[in-house]
Parts: sequence; structure tokens; C-alpha cells
Amino acid sequence: MFSAQNSNQNKPLLGEILVKRNVITSQQLKEALELQKKQEGFIGEILVKLGYLQERDIVVALIVQYSLPYIAINKYEIDLNTLKLIPEEVARNLHVIPLDRVGNVLSVVMSNPLNQSLKAQLEQITGCRIATFIATKSEIDEAIARWYKGEKKL
Repeated sequence: MFSAQNSNQNKPLLGEILVKRNVITSQQLKEALELQKKQEGFIGEILVKLGYLQERDIVVALIVQYSLPYIAINKYEIDLNTLKLIPEEVARNLHVIPLDRVGNVLSVVMSNPLNQSLKAQLEQITGCRIATFIATKSEIDEAIARWYKGEKKL
């Protein structure tokens, strides 16, 4: 969920940002890094599982690290035709939701917009170029539940 594929070498590491912002301690980061060596997985997910921070803290750090655009998906009205571009099963499995489409560009919210293979997969599914926004996985999942099954029936 929280990896830095194709990351820029000059960017501070996610853990460094979290320590500098006093979200976690250096010791907590060290513990999570040791656990990561044993279990594999993304450092952000490990820190959340350990209870050292919330999912939102990771998103804020990624916004700082990569200047990613955040969107409050729960406040966004999604056009039903746009929603149809990504089938419900795909949206649920990949934890993504389309926002809007302008020409051949589809804006999509995901928890890890740095994942280039996911972006390519969405381009293949939709036939559109993908512009990404970031939100927490739980915010995205709530929006999927609302728009695909909830108050806004297709």
C-alpha cells in the first residue's frame, strides 16, 4: 500500500518524515524496520499494525514526501457514468475509485498513487490516461461502499 516505486533519490524517507514531524519516535521506527526485515511489507503498514500511528499519518507523510494531491473523497460527488469506468469488483480489489473524467483523462483516488503498475492496469481497464489523487484506504473503501452499493445506486 505505501511504497515508493520509482522514487526520487533526493526525497527524505517516509520514516524520517514521520520522526521529524514527531508522529513516531526513532525507536518505534527502528522496531518497525526490524520487523519489516522479518515479515516484508511496507513500512507504513507495519507502523499502523503496531499501533504507532494512524493510516492518515502515512498519507500526510506521503503528501509531504511526494507533493501528492489529497482529496476528501467523502465530500466529493461522483458522476455515475464516471463510476462505470471502473467495475465495482476492480475498485474493491484495488482500493481505487474514479472521481471524474475530462476528455481522455480519468481522475482516480488511490491509497498509493506511486504504484505505477496499478496506474498502468487502470489505464488498460478504462482506456484513459490516469491522474491520481491520494486518500486513505479506509476513506476509499467507504466511498466505494457508498457509491457502488449505498445511497447512489447505478
